[in-house]
Amino acid sequence: MKFWRDLLLGFLLGAVAVLGFREYQRAHPAAEPAVPDSLAGQEQPATVGAGYRAAAAQDLTYQLNQSRRNAITQAIEKVAPAVLGINVTQVREYRYRSPFWDDPVFRGLFPERIYRQKVENLGSGFIISPDGYIVTNEHVVHNAAEILVTTTAGEQYKAQIVGIDYYSDIALLKVDAQNLPAVEMGNSDSVIIGEWAIALGNPFGLFDVGDQPSVTVGVISAVNRDFNRTPEGRVYKDMLQTDASINRGNSGGPLVNSAGEVIGMSTLIFTEGGGGSLGIGFAIPINRIKQIVDELRSSGGVNRNYWTGLSIQNLDRMIALSMRLPTTDGVIVTDVEPNSPAEKAGFQVADVILAINHQPVSNYNAVRGYLENEDLKVGDRLVFTVYRDGKQLDLYLQLAEMPR
Repeated sequence: MKFWRDLLLGFLLGAVAVLGFREYQRAHPAAEPAVPDSLAGQEQPATVGAGYRAAAAQDLTYQLNQSRRNAITQAIEKVAPAVLGINVTQVREYRYRSPFWDDPVFRGLFPERIYRQKVENLGSGFIISPDGYIVTNEHVVHNAAEILVTTTAGEQYKAQIVGIDYYSDIALLKVDAQNLPAVEMGNSDSVIIGEWAIALGNPFGLFDVGDQPSVTVGVISAVNRDFNRTPEGRVYKDMLQTDASINRGNSGGPLVNSAGEVIGMSTLIFTEGGGGSLGIGFAIPINRIKQIVDELRSSGGVNRNYWTGLSIQNLDRMIALSMRLPTTDGVIVTDVEPNSPAEKAGFQVADVILAINHQPVSNYNAVRGYLENEDLKVGDRLVFTVYRDGKQLDLYLQLAEMPR
């Protein structure tokens, strides 16, 4: 009995609600789009009312689109016009040696042959000034015979190389154009682990489809990643790590924060067995790029023909005992060349070098490895921690150009 009573009560309440809603609709009809005063009081064609309804719908769509805008979409809108697709024609050399190359008799009859072949390469870049200066990776334009850049406006320019730095993998290009959109360069020293990172570029040549860069979004995963000198002789220091997807063709493109500032340049990816990206990419920090670009713009290159004027050798147990040293870690100075950076820094024979820039060095190979992997150049200043007469002191050595 209780069941049937509750069912009847629910039915009556539903009927009351429906009747009440219909009464509300009669008392509050839906408002039509406003009609201009100049047309008020006149009989309007049906198409006029339809037009105003369409305009109202468009306005609603616009408001909804605006509600989806956020820091990432605004950053992309800000940077995208300054991103470029780069197509390069490179000249590569191939050497062929006959099977008799190792035979001293037949080697003269079958000499080594060098073949040159043109190959196509692609990459990304970004405009850093309205007068047409462009930054990209050196490996994108290495041995380039022709460089063609495409803007998001669909314009194409032939670019010339202003300067390259093979070791840091940075190249500065120039196109003959004015009033180009340029990026805003940020400060990579202030990058925060976990903040948004946006990679823009030309993966797989997709820039050619609609003249627009591809965008991937992730976060900054780590900072100050240092890699030893690669087999090709490049040095990557203080790299930014990101999980924003970077693929073939992204090299040279900007890595951007949520404020629309360029904080780095996409350069490396991790792969296994020569496969595709594993979701870990690395970018050269923009502060490093600024320093290199200034030198490329002023002199076309970076001078790394430096010297110290120091001669060193490993410490052994006998030397350590004779000098009453507590350890054999470090290297001993055996000669200081006159009028050299080392002499100006105050080095003396028998000084024991314990650290360079506060990085401990245990032997000759450690010193050599440090100097090779720091990508040093003329003008850089190093701090040497040395042991002398029972005390530790710091000596400041500025690298100078090797005398001719």
